[in-house]
Amino acid sequence: MYLFVFLMMLLVFSSFIKRPNIPPSKKFVVVLDAGHGGKDPGNIGNGFKEKDIALKVVLEVGKELEKDPNIQVIYTRKDDKFIDLFVRGKIANKANADLFVSVHCNSHKSDAHGTETFVLGTHRNETNFEVAKKENSVIFMEDDYEKNYEGFDPNSPESVMSILLSQEEYLDQSIMLASLIQNKFTNVLKRKNRGVKQAGFIVLHQTVMPSVLVEMGFLTYREEGAYLNSRKGQLEISTSIVNAILEYKHSIDNNIGSIYSTSEIAYENEEQSSKDITFKIQIAASSNALETKSYNFKGLENISRIKEGSLYKYFYGSTNNYEDTKLLEVEAKKKGYNSSFVVAFKDGKKIDLIDALKSTAN
Repeated sequence: MYLFVFLMMLLVFSSFIKRPNIPPSKKFVVVLDAGHGGKDPGNIGNGFKEKDIALKVVLEVGKELEKDPNIQVIYTRKDDKFIDLFVRGKIANKANADLFVSVHCNSHKSDAHGTETFVLGTHRNETNFEVAKKENSVIFMEDDYEKNYEGFDPNSPESVMSILLSQEEYLDQSIMLASLIQNKFTNVLKRKNRGVKQAGFIVLHQTVMPSVLVEMGFLTYREEGAYLNSRKGQLEISTSIVNAILEYKHSIDNNIGSIYSTSEIAYENEEQSSKDITFKIQIAASSNALETKSYNFKGLENISRIKEGSLYKYFYGSTNNYEDTKLLEVEAKKKGYNSSFVVAFKDGKKIDLIDALKSTAN
């Protein structure tokens, strides 16, 4: 009886205790960009309209992603409207987006067909440049394009190459998403795989986050154009893009850890460290092999580099104590590396961050 009364009093008392305000965890923001629109139809191979197909696929992708309460979807357009390329980038930047996905249909004078997904970079060949040039030429339809793009010329290879550096630090993650999209198209839908490619798309240049441009197929190839113009084709393509984005998010969550789970582990074991595990801050990924000198990294010193596949990854600092990485990450972001994140190594090899934190707790 006394125990019951005591518990009731404790329950009443606890209701008056002011609980701390815990901010809600940030949603994963995806900006979906349906290419072209309004006065700009895009390509109209075999009478199919790129702007209409891109919009239908984007709306379908958004509808599925919005079913996940942890994802926020933002559209650059939801109807047949002309949107300047630089405005599309501004929409994504203002939203502090985690991903920018631009959707298009391809065209060619030959029987070319298949899917390809682009990330921002120097065009590797004349074909890539021609694809980028076609998509970039829409700026001539915009008012004051000379002012908005500071003299950018879509017809100039030199001008296109000059925009590469703005996305260098996001290149690794952009390639990851592009590869996942292509894998879904190829392995699930059995579409012809034209690969992950780099080219100088101005719409990707305007964004400051991992960004890809999806070319779903060629409207000029009659069979493929009819497929993309069909309800079945649009549902299959959109499902592949959705699944790739969800897989990307899952991979990022696992590598970096959620805002609460990693911090909880760290605070519980903040005095612990492991000599065979080191933590570094990944600040950039590039196809170029840069010298690890401070002048190449905005004054940051203690830079290391590894090569994974065709990419060079660059890291700032090195510590055995996870708590110290918080200071390193702050320093990196002060220098402008806003997408930097913690990476763990064991015996010189990269491992998942969660596994590293669990290991230091043992």
